[in-house]
Amino acid sequence: MKVLVIGAGRMGAIRVEDLVADKRVTEVIIANRNEQKGKELADRFGASIRPWSEIETAEVDAVVVAVGTSAHQEVLEMVAPKSLAILCEKPIAPTIAGTLGAIELVEKNGSTLQIGFQRRFDEPIKAMQQKVASGEVGTIYALNMTAHDKTPSEKEFMAGSGGIFRDMHVHDFDLVRWITGSEVESVYATKDVRYQMDYKEFDDADVTAINIKTVNGVQVVITGTRHGALGHDVRMEVFGSKDALSAGLNTRTPLHDLEGQLELNINPYGGFVDRFRDAFRNETGSFVSFALGDIENPCPPDSALESLRIAVACEKSIETGSAIKVADIN
Repeated sequence: MKVLVIGAGRMGAIRVEDLVADKRVTEVIIANRNEQKGKELADRFGASIRPWSEIETAEVDAVVVAVGTSAHQEVLEMVAPKSLAILCEKPIAPTIAGTLGAIELVEKNGSTLQIGFQRRFDEPIKAMQQKVASGEVGTIYALNMTAHDKTPSEKEFMAGSGGIFRDMHVHDFDLVRWITGSEVESVYATKDVRYQMDYKEFDDADVTAINIKTVNGVQVVITGTRHGALGHDVRMEVFGSKDALSAGLNTRTPLHDLEGQLELNINPYGGFVDRFRDAFRNETGSFVSFALGDIENPCPPDSALESLRIAVACEKSIETGSAIKVADIN
């Protein structure tokens, strides 16, 4: 099969590298607004290059949208009429209205949309979800989640990121729904700027705490920071009536064990790509399987829509100082 990758930035490079290595893919074609940058990426991995103006006429079997969020609408309008499988990096759009519009655009043209929530493809996180779904953990009592970026964002990124809930925590919100098997009923969120003062300029935050109750009653606590002193740290624990599980706690976890019984902080994760590189590879492979019709959509577009609604509910919670029902966000 032939796959068109639109975008030659960091995510585009990851997708190209993994697609080229997939024996089911016969050709990877790159289109980038800056054609020279696209050509450099193509030369590095043995891919082909196609001018931006020829995206709509490119004869391919699947499409990866790896441009910045602000360009998603433009690109989806070009590729949706192809009636193909599309992998789109999160978020589809920065607003609920934009997300709904993009989903409608894709569906009315007969295309299908897989969302780039790579954490679903991390093997320990995936195993956690499967054990919960199978009933091995019993009745779920609580889910605790930790999300610490290693390096604070550049100011240029802060200006268009949409804020910590829409940019960073949407990954956590997607996993809450996926692991618990339930929609979110309500959220109560707080935020502050503790150390990285640039975030104040954009009414953003470098620390958060989020309390979530799912419709089926699971209690969820999420803490997040934009700076991890030792490294990138994403992990979670689920507690049930039959078992308790951890995902993300290993020798590379950037923590110091003061009791000296665990081997931690050995070659700690340097960023989200380092932490989830295998997950990205698994995700790209699953997209190829989906495009070939071998599996169902592993991350359908409602994952992006509902995660964004939870993020907006967090923002409303901070505005009002009270818990917000997600059903009221529309």
